[in-house]
Amino acid sequence: MARGMRRPEGAGEEFDLAQMDREMEEMLRTRYLTKENASFQRTGGGFLSLTVDGESYPRISVARMFPFREKERYLSIRTVNERSKEIGIVNDMADFDEETRKMLREQLNLRYFTPIITKVVSIRDEFGYSYWDVVTDHGACRFTVRMGGNSVIHLSDTRILVMDIDENRFEIPNLEKLTSAERKKLDLFI
Repeated sequence: MARGMRRPEGAGEEFDLAQMDREMEEMLRTRYLTKENASFQRTGGGFLSLTVDGESYPRISVARMFPFREKERYLSIRTVNERSKEIGIVNDMADFDEETRKMLREQLNLRYFTPIITKVVSIRDEFGYSYWDVVTDHGACRFTVRMGGNSVIHLSDTRILVMDIDENRFEIPNLEKLTSAERKKLDLFI
């Protein structure tokens, strides 16, 4: 080694290839969660825990793999720590009992809370941001959207998803149901 250079920490140590292979196999393995091998329970704080094949996970998160097309199928069940890892996949919620389906739906509703915009009161843009004043199925709402980027996503020719600067989602399921004045306010953004 050249004078003045230090060996990087850990250099020269042998890698445990068998351990790396086990970890890689674990990462690539797809585990399907069924009513036979998995049991979901509510925690005291309103979250979900999971026991699968004898392993316990005190808190889990539930995410849709195809959020716009498959709302109750292909659910990714994950750990909630910083380096979240997939525990397994629920192929279809219909395969579980009613109480489990109810718990999973509650978690999905929290994660994918998306108010429906029923009326566009006003939209003004200023310095790269737009300021929306709308009425949703959950009441009146004001939010800010960063112009450009992926803030307005076209899900179909008439359905759009709007994401504000805090990553809250709002949906307009059918642009054609808005008045012509409301659609005109949206022209700059869609």
